[in-house]
Amino acid sequence: MNRVEVRHLLLAAAAALALATPAAAQDTPQDKAIAARVAKVLRDTPLIDGHNDWAETLKDQAGDKRWTLDLTKGLGTLPEPYNTDIERLRKGGVGGQFWSVYVDASLPGLEQVKETLEQIDLVRQIVARYPETFELATTAADVRRIHKAGRIASLMGVEGGGQIDDSLSVLRAYRALGAGYLTLTHVLTTDWADSATDNPKHGGLTPFGEQVVLELNRLGMLVDLSHVSEDTMKDALRVSKAPVIFSHSSARAIANHPRNVSDEVLRLLAANGGVVMVNYALPYVSEAYRNWSADSAAEKARLNSPPYSGLLIGQPEAAKKAYDDWLAAHPKPRVTLAMVADHVEHVAKVAGVDHVGLGSDYDGVGNELPEGLGGVDTYPALLAELARRGWSDADLAKVAGGNVLRVLEQAEKVAESLKGTPPVNATPAIDRAAN
Repeated sequence: MNRVEVRHLLLAAAAALALATPAAAQDTPQDKAIAARVAKVLRDTPLIDGHNDWAETLKDQAGDKRWTLDLTKGLGTLPEPYNTDIERLRKGGVGGQFWSVYVDASLPGLEQVKETLEQIDLVRQIVARYPETFELATTAADVRRIHKAGRIASLMGVEGGGQIDDSLSVLRAYRALGAGYLTLTHVLTTDWADSATDNPKHGGLTPFGEQVVLELNRLGMLVDLSHVSEDTMKDALRVSKAPVIFSHSSARAIANHPRNVSDEVLRLLAANGGVVMVNYALPYVSEAYRNWSADSAAEKARLNSPPYSGLLIGQPEAAKKAYDDWLAAHPKPRVTLAMVADHVEHVAKVAGVDHVGLGSDYDGVGNELPEGLGGVDTYPALLAELARRGWSDADLAKVAGGNVLRVLEQAEKVAESLKGTPPVNATPAIDRAAN
């Protein structure tokens, strides 16, 4: 890609900011200046999102067509719209993306391994199909080089410890295929780590779980603590020799969801050197929405919960009308871009500005997204909101991607220091021996 083409891409990112800003605001000198500032930040620093489930959504919605579907544009206007396509990635100024290779945590272990390999293959095929847009990356230097060339650095994250099926050999194979992080659990507690959204069994990490963390350090893979329980967070922070990430989590002080990160853990994270990449999922952003969502689910179950219960069981039309009446009396709370910015600022206030990033969870939360953040073209609007709140260009660069690049570099240094260390070959048998 020549310099003219790269310049055109940068201008497109600046244009995306203008499109994402209300028309009245676009006319003010202040917002024009902010747009120029954000465009410069994204020219100099790759914007790196910690978590996007595009591959899984392509599998769910496109089926076998996922291998050949045109990904360049228009995916946001389909009957089942995606949050992501290439045109909008360009408009959003994206310089790097951790593509999640998620599979269902309730599947048997070997099935999880098989489907993970298929997800990795899908990401690699997308990159191969669009070499002018994407390039695989595993290091911070890769990301910087690819961004400088005008392409999007494509990293991968394995979103759940169950996907290794209790085998460190499987973990090493994922790394060899380009995986950049392992989320220690997804929604279910594993044999060796407690999840935030399941009943605890271990009080955090088991001895084998600690060995998983150490092997991630040795491999130069990032330890991802999104989805894990607070005890697992603390154990991993105690054990890890490298900075950790939360690839898509927000601040628990603002929305008290167990998926979010408490102030106590934020302070531990600062000492570790890691980064929380703020999530856009509505229940993690807004406490009011979190409570409304629980009430909504309870009301649906109260009215009609086949096959055994519900006041209007077997009467779907009557149940729908009753729920619509409830919804009219209990409207869905608004969740906005400004609320996401509040989480970014809270993490920066408690842990420090060196420890916050962006992890949207695009295409993992459907189209239930904060107002103003409906797709991958809207990152400049969030950075502009932070700029309006007084963030400097240097700090905008940190939250955009600078902090994650630092974590990648430090994890690489730890791996280099462990180069002579033999691979960890522990199995969950050490947990039984410990008990």
